[in-house]
Amino acid sequence: MRVMFIEAKRKLNDAENINFDALPKQVFLAYSIQYKKLAEKVRKKLGKRVVGFSQVLGCSQLKSKHPILLIGSGRFHALQLALQGNMVYILEDKIRKLQEKEVEKFKARRKTALSRFLFSSKIGILVSYKPGQEKLESALKLKRKLKKQGKDATLFLADNININELENYDIESWVNTACPALLLDSLKTRILNIEELKK
Repeated sequence: MRVMFIEAKRKLNDAENINFDALPKQVFLAYSIQYKKLAEKVRKKLGKRVVGFSQVLGCSQLKSKHPILLIGSGRFHALQLALQGNMVYILEDKIRKLQEKEVEKFKARRKTALSRFLFSSKIGILVSYKPGQEKLESALKLKRKLKKQGKDATLFLADNININELENYDIESWVNTACPALLLDSLKTRILNIEELKK
């Protein structure tokens, strides 16, 4: 089946109407693809204050010595960047700084999920076959490893993963090999990203 990818663009306030006073003197500008046009306007508005400019994805690794201004919606990208040791500001309708307590709350949730995984005997491994998200080989490797540890691991393959359906299965803990954003959208402590098991 042929697949066509189309950028989804989102409108926000024009860069001229945004108050940038809350920002440090220099920032690294990051954006999710829906906000590319606004990011370009902000970059032009801030001029030499911008020391870097990059699109971010769910799996992006970005370590900056300068604070990051993230243009996007939701908390996922902001938390991912903060967990990599960055100071993060978020531009949604206005600019706000990501608070340390938000990051610590997320870390605590991840520790709970990992602890639950370690004590679970029935593990579900989520695999997407969407281009760019499919990690079947990693999932099979994990399944073999878990089997050696005496755990019952089952693969669940889908195009679109609906986390609300996971409650219908007799699974104690889930490992997500698809888009890492799935984990944050669920806000559950029964789902781990496969990357979290490699730490």
